[in-house]
Amino acid sequence: MPDPILAVLHKIGQFVQKAIDFIQIFKWMKPETCNLIIGILGLLTIVAIVLTLFKSKTQPAIAFIVWPAILGLLLVIGGRHNFDDLAAMVKSGFNSTGPTAALFVFSVLYFGIMTDAGMFDKIINALMKIGFIRNSVIGVCILTAVIALIGHLDGGGASTFCIVIPAMLPIYKRMHMRKTTLLRIAVLGMGVLNLMPWAGPTMRAASVMGMEAGALWGKLLPIQIFGIVLAIVHAVLAGIQEKRRGAGVNGKLAREEGEIAMEEAEQQAAAANSELARPKLFVVNILLTLGVIAMLIWDVFPSYVPFMIGTALALFINYGLSAKMHKKIINLHAGPALMMCSTLMGAAVLMGILTSSMGADGAVISAKTLELPADALPSVVRCLAGIVAKILPKFLGQNLPLVIGILSVPLALAFDTDSYFYGMLPVMIAIGQSFGVEALPIAIAMVVCRNCATFISPMVPATLLGTGLAEVEIKDHIKACFLYVWLFSILCMLVGVLFGLIPI
Repeated sequence: MPDPILAVLHKIGQFVQKAIDFIQIFKWMKPETCNLIIGILGLLTIVAIVLTLFKSKTQPAIAFIVWPAILGLLLVIGGRHNFDDLAAMVKSGFNSTGPTAALFVFSVLYFGIMTDAGMFDKIINALMKIGFIRNSVIGVCILTAVIALIGHLDGGGASTFCIVIPAMLPIYKRMHMRKTTLLRIAVLGMGVLNLMPWAGPTMRAASVMGMEAGALWGKLLPIQIFGIVLAIVHAVLAGIQEKRRGAGVNGKLAREEGEIAMEEAEQQAAAANSELARPKLFVVNILLTLGVIAMLIWDVFPSYVPFMIGTALALFINYGLSAKMHKKIINLHAGPALMMCSTLMGAAVLMGILTSSMGADGAVISAKTLELPADALPSVVRCLAGIVAKILPKFLGQNLPLVIGILSVPLALAFDTDSYFYGMLPVMIAIGQSFGVEALPIAIAMVVCRNCATFISPMVPATLLGTGLAEVEIKDHIKACFLYVWLFSILCMLVGVLFGLIPI
């Protein structure tokens, strides 16, 4: 580039920097006032994202990029951070969502190969012959809940979605059941099992409390047992709800759409995919899939590694040493993988700007950090947590566990798991102490009620993975689940009250 042009660009840059230095209002404010304004800006950003998604103004990836980017620009112009800080924050966000993006790409490819090879067709046909499930909408819903409960024993949300959704989604489609119902049944079961001592939320809360995760889980066990039963009951009710709207192989919806037309379409699709079907390799593909799931449960490798290895083996086993065929298979499933990967990359910007605190040395401080250094700048969500603490009326202080329990589901939409437990829980404990409320009931209320809402939060990467696998928009998932999850969490909290775990 010619030197005169570089000189002009350099002068423009100097002018912009001087203008920013002049505007930097955050530097002239008291820290408390500054944190208050930043918390409000963070809340407005989250509201803007939710409204944009709910009104279908753009794709989630774009909303996750645009609104946090505007917030980041305001933080720079106001003098809270500089552009180097902003770049470091975004980079830290990619560190948190990158593994999930890799997991999604290779899980989509793997399950796509298994679908093309016909593995799921045989499984579905076998399941449909079982008396408990055959043409039973309620049976399918119960089976979904059971698979979700068992699959989430390892505490991994992403891996559980990879087990439940590919197995059940074809059945839901065949029986004309809503995909949002599949997700709702799954996330409620997963939320209950997420109370296990090796699951993330319980471990985080235990570390804040300075106690063993197993000891905290022992307190939560009665609530968890109730939640498991409630998850099964919900599955039954969801099945009744689906049946009433006409779901089922021979239900009203099937008749309205025309079973003959549906069968013809299925036959045409089967003929079109006959080139890819590998019925003779069914047993091999089942063993390979069980091996991938076993590696996920083993939890020695990052969760995307089993699917990377599985995808490579599945291509060679089913389609031989043919680069042309491998390219064809990958291209068949590239669209969904790219769309979801872009959403996760957008979420990286959201997570980085909202959850990253900055040290005095310019280094990003993770949301997992319990206590920030005195000279550190708290993240946007930490500032938001401070606002939540301040606006709680004092007369509610004695019942703080109940208050924060009731608010946990709405707050889950605004806080990622680390920020919620490492940022908000210590603040709530400190407030409770001023009212003579013990820390344990506060922690129990926050863990139980937040867990119920973990997998409807757009701030949790696994949620985006689940909606992508289920072919459901995140806004539709939240709409279909929010009130159910909220009621579910309140019922679990009331059980805690009955057992004396949460005082009133």
